[in-house]
Amino acid sequence: MKKLTMTVAVAVGLWAFGTAAGFAASPHMGTWTLDEAKSDIPAGMAKNTTVVYTEEGDQWKITTEGKDKSGKPSKTTWVGKIDGKPYGVEGSAVFDQIAYTKKNERTNELKTTMDGKVIATGDITVAADGKTRVVTVMMTGEDGKKITSKAAYNKE
Repeated sequence: MKKLTMTVAVAVGLWAFGTAAGFAASPHMGTWTLDEAKSDIPAGMAKNTTVVYTEEGDQWKITTEGKDKSGKPSKTTWVGKIDGKPYGVEGSAVFDQIAYTKKNERTNELKTTMDGKVIATGDITVAADGKTRVVTVMMTGEDGKKITSKAAYNKE
């Protein structure tokens, strides 16, 4: 009887831990679709029309689809940790690494680089209800002027 009680207690504990871990999943996870009407993306800037966040073990995988700055289809893939360290990006002609840093439960900072040089910085913030998010990116244009892009997304 004692073994049965211990087994049940362990099973319940593992179930509770697993359930809590499931509820603790990041609000960033899922598929996000660009809401162009609520976005302010300057002409000539790339735009991601779909962004998918998934977990792969202790890392995140972020896949984007959209259009590059000349309007051609683009797709990028990033796999890494949200630890402020840069991880490689596949598919981008503009940057070769992105570093994500967690600011709080709903906001991550990003920093893109090419050959070690910072290209853009920004924030990705998921609304408290988890249904929308805004990506604000700042960079310097080829003319030396500061550019800010705000892209609004809806969760599918």
